Amino acid sequence: MGAPPTRVNALRAPRVVGLDEIRRAINLPALLTDIERAFVEYSSGRAVVAPVGHLAFRDPPGDLHLKYGYIDGGDMAVVKLATGVPSNAALGLPTGDGLMIVVDRRTGLVRAILLDRAYLTDLRTAAAGAIAAKHLAPSRLRTIGMLGAGVQARMQLELLSSVSDCRVVMLWNRTRMRAEEYAREMRAMGYEVTIAPHADTVAKSCELIVTTTAARGPLFDADCVRPSTHITAVGADAPGKQELDPRLFARADIVVADSVSQCADHGDLAHALSTRDITLDRVYELGRVISGDAPKRVGADQITIADLTGVAVQDIAIAAHVCTRI
Repeated sequence: MGAPPTRVNALRAPRVVGLDEIRRAINLPALLTDIERAFVEYSSGRAVVAPVGHLAFRDPPGDLHLKYGYIDGGDMAVVKLATGVPSNAALGLPTGDGLMIVVDRRTGLVRAILLDRAYLTDLRTAAAGAIAAKHLAPSRLRTIGMLGAGVQARMQLELLSSVSDCRVVMLWNRTRMRAEEYAREMRAMGYEVTIAPHADTVAKSCELIVTTTAARGPLFDADCVRPSTHITAVGADAPGKQELDPRLFARADIVVADSVSQCADHGDLAHALSTRDITLDRVYELGRVISGDAPKRVGADQITIADLTGVAVQDIAIAAHVCTRI
């Protein structure tokens, strides 16, 4: 963000950065490192993060999320607004939108507005999925299972390519037409894609399962998951949402949350806690896994889960990543 402001430049208008410029500023390998570091900072207590703001929409269903915070010693605070309305897909509209506001932490002045149209939120979510797979998934994958066929399902697969050379995918989506569109797009990118008739089929067949839906109930039965499977769940990011059978948490050898407090409030973990299929003493934070202070996969037959609700430090990290490159 440059040198400390002077009286001459302190009241300059915030820089407004559009999506094209934001896309050009992204360096994926560096971004993954930045977000890994942010998770470690969060779990070590260096992040100052407020509770997530959530506003539910009715008729049609949707939501608005507000996340914000800063890192001790950093020179910026970030406020992120993101919306999601799944029914937009039927109208030919994006299912999500949003922006990030970058504030100089020393003066409180707004320095930049990143009009990313939710691209940065989608990207940092997919980056977290890749990071979770890097530390928890089996080292050799034969098939990646993808539940959902929206933007996040595409980006999760694209970023997983940075940590795994597996290009075989089994997909399930509630709407067959969208599943076929996804399959065509991913095949054009070099993936071998099979569309499964049921989510249970994916759970029975894949060593890495990624759930990216807006479901409000379990997508597959816990007993379908084989030993030596990792599950990354990213869809249950608001109250009422659920993708995983709570009994799966009882079967898991390692359970990881991006934020224990958030996931215990409104992630898939929250449902497993309410059914007493797991207790908090069995849950580790992703930042501690990355830093080596918590267990990683050590056995070939282990079942691991990463519950990702999205943490403000990811938004801080990706906003900083962009601002240092524009």
